Amino acid sequence: MAKTREIKRRIKAVGNIKRITKTMQMIATARFQASQKRATAAKPFTRKIAELVGELSAAAAAGGSESLSHPLLTAPANNTGRRLVLVITSNRGLCGGYNANVLRTANSFIREHGLNNVDVEVVGKKGMAFFRFNGVTVSASHTQFGDQPSFESVEELAQQYMDRFIAGKYDSVHVIYMAFESMSKQAPRISQLLPMKNPASEQQTAGQAPKAVAAYEFSPDPAELLNELLPMTIKTALFQAFNEAVVSEQIARMVAMKAATDAAGKMGKELTRIYNRARQAAITTELSEIIAGSAALE
Repeated sequence: MAKTREIKRRIKAVGNIKRITKTMQMIATARFQASQKRATAAKPFTRKIAELVGELSAAAAAGGSESLSHPLLTAPANNTGRRLVLVITSNRGLCGGYNANVLRTANSFIREHGLNNVDVEVVGKKGMAFFRFNGVTVSASHTQFGDQPSFESVEELAQQYMDRFIAGKYDSVHVIYMAFESMSKQAPRISQLLPMKNPASEQQTAGQAPKAVAAYEFSPDPAELLNELLPMTIKTALFQAFNEAVVSEQIARMVAMKAATDAAGKMGKELTRIYNRARQAAITTELSEIIAGSAALE
């Protein structure tokens, strides 16, 4: 009887765990749908801003203007050899290999460029715990971002990075996050935020044929337009990285909780079979004892 009582307690515990993981799966699914809508809605705007900057540069070059230059497009004249990297992780666990993959990529990037040459900033408690455990100094921890990062807070952070980059404190600024490609594919990505890649040179590097450029009359002039568009491009790119990181986190948690729920269901069925066998064995033993006692009295 002691064995059956123990198995029954385990069945109850597994059932409680299954209900919890099922609830967490449903919550992650709801959050994923909401975050996916935000990321999907912001992506066309981010892409269009980048295309507009490219068209502006190409049209100015076709019109005989000199190659447009901007502090955000070129590294500082006096190279410091220092880089800034922002690592986006989650505040909570139970999301499979989401944080492990991002942090593994960040750790490789830091070791490649030298620990003393990289300033690390972190979003998320999991990233802070990882770097603290590995003895990596974190220059800043950003706790103002949650499951729904606002553009205003991301814009403020992007402006800080641009100010420090223009001041010559860093040669480059990178952001490492989990990029959302599809429901079935998310991959850690190292994105260079600053200096921003020149759209025209990037097109040539990719081997693409130059697009036909219409004749534009700029009002205001191209330099003034770039002063407005380039910072907006940086801000929207960083905001898109935050949105994709949130979507990827919810997908990872949704998948992990579904796997946990399925595993708990299988374990519950197996424990139920074991319980039935143990109960049947106990009943058989009791019947044997009764029959043996009855035979002894005859």
